[in-house]
Amino acid sequence: MAVPARTCGASRPGPARTACPWTGCGPQPGPGSRRPASGPPRPLWLLLSPLLLLPLLAAPGASAYSFPQQHTMQHWARRLEQEVDGVMRIFGGVQQLREIYKDNRNLFEVQENEPQKLVEKVAGDIESLLDRKVQALKRLADAAENFQKAHRWQDNIKEEDIVYYDAKADAELDDPESEDVERGSKASTLRLDFIEDPNFKNKVNYSYTAVQIPTDIYKGSTVILNELNWTEALENVFMENRRQDPTLLWQVFGSATGVTRYYPATPWRAPKKIDLYDVRRRPWYIQGASSPKDMVIIVDVSGSVSGLTLKLMKTSVCEMLDTLSDDDYVNVASFNEKAQPVSCFTHLVQANVRNKKVFKEAVQGMVAKGTTGYKAGFEYAFDQLQNSNITRANCNKMIMMFTDGGEDRVQDVFEKYNWPNRTVRVFTFSVGQHNYDVTPLQWMACANKGYYFEIPSIGAIRINTQEYLDVLGRPMVLAGKEAKQVQWTNVYEDALGLGLVVTGTLPVFNLTQDGPGEKKNQLILGVMGIDVALNDIKRLTPNYTLGANGYVFAIDLNGYVLLHPNLKPQTTNFREPVTLDFLDAELEDENKEEIRRSMIDGNKGHKQIRTLVKSLDERYIDEVTRNYTWVPIRSTNYSLGLVLPPYSTFYLQANLSDQILQVKYFEFLLPSSFESEGHVFIAPREYCKDLNASDNNTEFLKNFIELMEKVTPDSKQCNNFLLHNLILDTGITQQLVERVWRDQDLNTYSLLAVFAATDGGITRVFPNKAAEDWTENPEPFNASFYRRSLDNHGYVFKPPHQDALLRPLELENDTVGILVSTAVELSLGRRTLRPAVVGVKLDLEAWAEKFKVLASNRTHQDQPQQCGPNSHCEMDCEVNNEDLLCVLIDDGGFLVLSNQNHQWDQVGRFFSEVDANLMLALYNNSFYTRKESYDYQAACAPQPPGNLGAAPRGVFVPTVADFLNLAWWTSAAAWSLFQQLLYGLIYHSWFQADPAEAEGSPETRESSCVMKQTQYYFGSVNASYNAIIDCGNCSRLFHAQRLTNTNLLFVVAEKPLCSQCEAGRLLQKETHSDGPEQCELVQRPRYRRGPHICFDYNATEDTSDCGRGASFPPSLGVLVSLQLLLLLGLPPRPQPQVRIHASRRL
Repeated sequence: MAVPARTCGASRPGPARTACPWTGCGPQPGPGSRRPASGPPRPLWLLLSPLLLLPLLAAPGASAYSFPQQHTMQHWARRLEQEVDGVMRIFGGVQQLREIYKDNRNLFEVQENEPQKLVEKVAGDIESLLDRKVQALKRLADAAENFQKAHRWQDNIKEEDIVYYDAKADAELDDPESEDVERGSKASTLRLDFIEDPNFKNKVNYSYTAVQIPTDIYKGSTVILNELNWTEALENVFMENRRQDPTLLWQVFGSATGVTRYYPATPWRAPKKIDLYDVRRRPWYIQGASSPKDMVIIVDVSGSVSGLTLKLMKTSVCEMLDTLSDDDYVNVASFNEKAQPVSCFTHLVQANVRNKKVFKEAVQGMVAKGTTGYKAGFEYAFDQLQNSNITRANCNKMIMMFTDGGEDRVQDVFEKYNWPNRTVRVFTFSVGQHNYDVTPLQWMACANKGYYFEIPSIGAIRINTQEYLDVLGRPMVLAGKEAKQVQWTNVYEDALGLGLVVTGTLPVFNLTQDGPGEKKNQLILGVMGIDVALNDIKRLTPNYTLGANGYVFAIDLNGYVLLHPNLKPQTTNFREPVTLDFLDAELEDENKEEIRRSMIDGNKGHKQIRTLVKSLDERYIDEVTRNYTWVPIRSTNYSLGLVLPPYSTFYLQANLSDQILQVKYFEFLLPSSFESEGHVFIAPREYCKDLNASDNNTEFLKNFIELMEKVTPDSKQCNNFLLHNLILDTGITQQLVERVWRDQDLNTYSLLAVFAATDGGITRVFPNKAAEDWTENPEPFNASFYRRSLDNHGYVFKPPHQDALLRPLELENDTVGILVSTAVELSLGRRTLRPAVVGVKLDLEAWAEKFKVLASNRTHQDQPQQCGPNSHCEMDCEVNNEDLLCVLIDDGGFLVLSNQNHQWDQVGRFFSEVDANLMLALYNNSFYTRKESYDYQAACAPQPPGNLGAAPRGVFVPTVADFLNLAWWTSAAAWSLFQQLLYGLIYHSWFQADPAEAEGSPETRESSCVMKQTQYYFGSVNASYNAIIDCGNCSRLFHAQRLTNTNLLFVVAEKPLCSQCEAGRLLQKETHSDGPEQCELVQRPRYRRGPHICFDYNATEDTSDCGRGASFPPSLGVLVSLQLLLLLGLPPRPQPQVRIHASRRL
């Protein structure tokens, strides 16, 4: 007796139905009904193992449709394989295209990519490019030091004495609330004309420099005016540098006073809100102004620190963190009677963007309570700095203490941990308005080679949390020429719109002396920088000879990529560097960890590895072979790598010396030939300098043809390699049309189109009308089907993306299709290469019907299986499609074909969205493997603000009781509040915007975020496989088998009847994420190396200048006057102060 197709209680047979042969089944459902089993206990056979049960279910018998036997489904699979292979052999033209290449062997040469020579040449070219910038930097730094040394300080200098171009002048004139408009700036600001320069992506003036001064610095102060006076002489040096090297981009001097002078002049990019740009907080300035740092920040959270003072401390810590770069290490702790870390980090961690984010979020949770215990705070900090079992900077060591005041000097702690060598500097910050004696705080800083700062209000935070860099710069200045070494930065976003750049930096020292025979000055004047656009470095790398899947990359000592095809940040914040680790740019594995370590160590190397790569559309994972070759770039901290697939060892170079043949092939690019020869898309490459680019390929082709009518492929203004290869491939693909496509009837095999794409940049689609619905990238190297076909043997199916798919009832003119492509492997002697990909586009509807027939028991094309009431038949995908689900799923888990008509509109979806239960079973049975990774370059919509109240964020709001209390009006809190209000009236945007918004980002601008990506790929199971999905009383049978020579999985399964089988859904969609747990990652940090130079000590350092402060007791008369002014709406305009060292006045 045959076992029915359905298990007990869930039987739904085909046309012939029989009573349930098993006891305990109960009545059979009527026609069309579906219900789960219930009531009686499950029969014994349901408890049998799948291996024992499957032969029973496939046993022959009479009068029932049974689940197909394994050999039947294998037969269907072979028919599917044969059909695909037959169509591709007839229409793909792989063999014919090989013959065409061999017939035209005299028109091209086979060149070899020699990895070691290639990578060494590119590294040398990059070294030469950067060396030219280094020479310009040195000329600028030497000139700046000499100009400042010769400059005579003027105490009585006035604004009208200085003439310069204020880069922010135009924006300030347009802003009625501008500081200078209201104050009436007396400086003689130049008005310049500008011309558009594509190299700078900006309007520039090559005859002048421009000056940018931070908003919170008074332009008319004596220090700033003297700075403007002596730096004006740099203008001629900038111009001379450009004369010697016309490729130079921005040349910039960032002064320690905050002044930025840059060349050529261009208007400042005015932000939407207040401009918070300060050159001293730029990544390149921080790196050039001091050696790497190990910093411990300790914050007093005793009970006296409350309200506004605590808020000031939290903001100050966040601003302090922003002065650190990826070369630095940091930890943050709070203390009262005891000290404890504010975050999950228990030791120093790298000051990268993600770690600093953890600190900033944790700091906001600090609560004031208890009593002040400096000893606990400092002992914790020293213990952190003495921990040698962790990765750290091993250079400058410092403790930054934020407090509202105290009496204890903790001398015993310093004697124990820091004296007599004083290897750890101590910086103390008195925060808020108070009447405490600050002498102990000053003493701590002065006794430990540090500095004392006061932060009475929010306006003092930025300037006082960055001036510690002047102290750290002392050993560097005293080291003299030894410290004059150019450093190259991480990748970051240029503030003036140049895009992604790296910057060469060189410190500029103060060479003056305090007097005859006195010690020389030990202050850093600033940092000189010259930008190099990443695009200029990319131009030195091979473009198209490496093939679609070959590429060049470069990393720095942190393992961050400088060059990589996957370095594509969707949005950038110019306050922070772009730090994409090599192991995040690619899919991480042990081999790549070894390669990364070797590159960071500055070694040469070569290694062939098996690795996983993500497809261009990020939907698929392929396991591939890659050859990695790497060398250091001398005189820099960078290392260069080259990645080549084995099939890209050789490439074709056209040799079309016959001009008649050139003209003949070129005619096949003309639209007039498309009707007979098929539509041609050409890759939008830079074939000639005068070729106008366009995102519209039709327009680009038109521009190309117009240019070719004026120049020849051998013109000096054109890339002869690209042009010759393009024209050769035009002729070769036309011969494929002539030999194969033109005489074939595509409709006979339900094909919408046939196509060929080549390394030379040609994509030919036949017939011409099919081009109307062609959505693939015209650049083959950027087309997912092209790159995947090169990496995979056999036929690669690519279903249409779900977003582009219409519902079946809305399909018009059979335009929705499935791409099937395969690489053309060409063997010429012992040299093998893959210069092209060919394929067909299947008609979705017609092939879905054909799929049913091929997976059926038909013995004749037009004769379906007959199954009478007294005979046994196996179910098939055509007759029993109400009970049997038959699908083809690709290697990424996406639905390609189904025997269910209602699933046609789901073709291209991840199969878990179609049948979650079945996809989970395939995954659990190792047909699929999952790969999870993180995209650190994603862009997300801005989050709605959490605080919608009217009060400015971060400002203490007094209660009614406070206003009625006279004592409160004379308190430090009241005075501090009035300062906040005054700043709020002047710089109201500071309280109303986040830093990104304040610096010019529209409120709707997307922000950088982390996205979690999940891809699936074929697992270890290659054979035919049967299994049962056991989900309660509704078990399902399924059979799965890989189709040979394709990326398809053929699955036959019973259709689900019960909701219990819907449990568990695999997710493939990209989801927002916080990334991997940072607290766990810091326990196993990735390998890195810091800069090879460190200047943290000099025996001649003068530490006597260590900060002086004075308490500022509030005056009742002043407070009352301020309040009256506020009530009258006439706020005074206070003059922002520039805090400077006395020696800057030289």
